[in-house]
Amino acid sequence: MHIGSIDLGDKPVLLAPMEDVTDIGFRLLCRQMGAAMVYSEFVSSDALIRMVNRSLDKLKVCDDERPVAIQIYGRFVDAMCEAARIVVDQAHPDVLDLNFGCPVKKVAGKGAGAGMLQDVPQMLAITRAVVDAVPGTPVTVKTRLGWDHDHKIIVDLAEQLQDCGIQALTIHGRTRSQMYTGQADWTLIGEVKRNPRMHIPIIGNGDIATPERAGECFERYGVDAVMVGRATFGRPWIFREIRDWLDGRTAKGQAGDMDIDWKLDVLKQQVLTSVERIDEYRGILHVRRHLAATPLFKGIPNFRETRIRMLRAETVDELFSIMEDVRALLKQSAAMSSEIGCQEEV
Repeated sequence: MHIGSIDLGDKPVLLAPMEDVTDIGFRLLCRQMGAAMVYSEFVSSDALIRMVNRSLDKLKVCDDERPVAIQIYGRFVDAMCEAARIVVDQAHPDVLDLNFGCPVKKVAGKGAGAGMLQDVPQMLAITRAVVDAVPGTPVTVKTRLGWDHDHKIIVDLAEQLQDCGIQALTIHGRTRSQMYTGQADWTLIGEVKRNPRMHIPIIGNGDIATPERAGECFERYGVDAVMVGRATFGRPWIFREIRDWLDGRTAKGQAGDMDIDWKLDVLKQQVLTSVERIDEYRGILHVRRHLAATPLFKGIPNFRETRIRMLRAETVDELFSIMEDVRALLKQSAAMSSEIGCQEEV
């Protein structure tokens, strides 16, 4: 699959843009784990043109994470064009992505993000103008099926966006009104891909949480790439799991070389990267959602108190001491499961 001149390989798996998650440290980790391309947190066009420091910080990119996409959002043509130029001048991203899919009220409620699904002419005007504003950079779009169940417009909208000059389209399989509830519906994503008038890559997004599901979406819906979002929380190795599955290196139920020790060490490295990027206290706060969400700790008996201690830790030494206790618990739990399995075989 190619976006412009960027070769992402066969059946690439991409890291979705997520606010307060896909900072440079997490992007680097996911690239190391096998993500074919990573996306920044979304950046407000209005904040960029006002040179707000926190938004400008989101434009920091390093060569080791490339190819990388910077995503911007907004609802005014001029602001989006100026912001696009700032992004290209400062970050030199491999891809500039336009966010027409964020469903949260503070964004969509003001007409930006998924709010653009209620003003398609403005969405198309922004897209055409941004494509013209940054001629040397591939422009892509991420959006949803439509505003609500009665207005699933993505099949026609995809053609219109393609006509504006975008070089790839990511579709999240929910409407704005669904937010992140219910199951993602991939049927319309597949319909867009099967449309003979579509010639740009189609990237499917929504509920990719297992290697098997990623493989199914490639085969059943014919998408050119899949994008993984919330399933990366506490599980950045999901990219290796999916890549190994797609490339035939692992079979169902096999973990390859990603054992308990390896996964726990990955989480510890994520903590250290966050601390080094920010500071000890705020770096730990930033990574707590990953520790809380990781499937690595699920199934450990009577784990609630340990989880609470881990999430309350304020220093690296304290947190790592608890994580080493968790390592012992995980190995004990694995040993017990193995013993039970042997007894059942007998």
